[in-house]
Amino acid sequence: MARLVGRSDGFRDRVLELHLGLNRLGRSPENDFHIDHPSISAWHCELYLGAQEIQVRDCESTNGTFLNGEQIQNSILQQGQILGLGDVELFVDSIEIRVAIPKLEVSRPAPPVVLSDGSVLCRRHPKAKVTHQCTHCREVLCDKCVHRLRRRGGKLLKLCPLCSHSCVPLEAETKKKKSFFGFLQQTVRLPLLSKKKEGEDNQ
Repeated sequence: MARLVGRSDGFRDRVLELHLGLNRLGRSPENDFHIDHPSISAWHCELYLGAQEIQVRDCESTNGTFLNGEQIQNSILQQGQILGLGDVELFVDSIEIRVAIPKLEVSRPAPPVVLSDGSVLCRRHPKAKVTHQCTHCREVLCDKCVHRLRRRGGKLLKLCPLCSHSCVPLEAETKKKKSFFGFLQQTVRLPLLSKKKEGEDNQ
């Protein structure tokens, strides 16, 4: 990062690491860099660290701001120059700008558990099997995960809890086949019951 290094007695080898944007230098403790010297004004000058350069502006100081001995009002700092604030000299050691981009660690969810019969366990409900999949984000879900919304006069909507898109069953829902015994109950028993009821009515 851009930095200035003190050269004057009392400030020798003091390092000022500039931050992006506005940097205020002066005798007042409220400045970004407090330089306590009688020749420096309370609000002496401002250094603006941008993406391409460092601008210096004198804040109407009493004893002036200088670059390599020449008094300035506004100027651009160059590496190797001497910045003078009153009787205090600062060496422009670096004008490099390094912007650190933080590395984001994205935690990846554990892969789903596949059972020996081929069924998959839900990542959110480890004891439940996966029954649906989102049509948008492709997330697999169990019955507990699926959000159900029934509209008035409409069919039941099954929605993904992650992206709110529709979910579809992983396997087509099949109707239960009627047993042979149930078939007999409907074809034989019911007619017999009806005849029995007729006989009771005739009595």
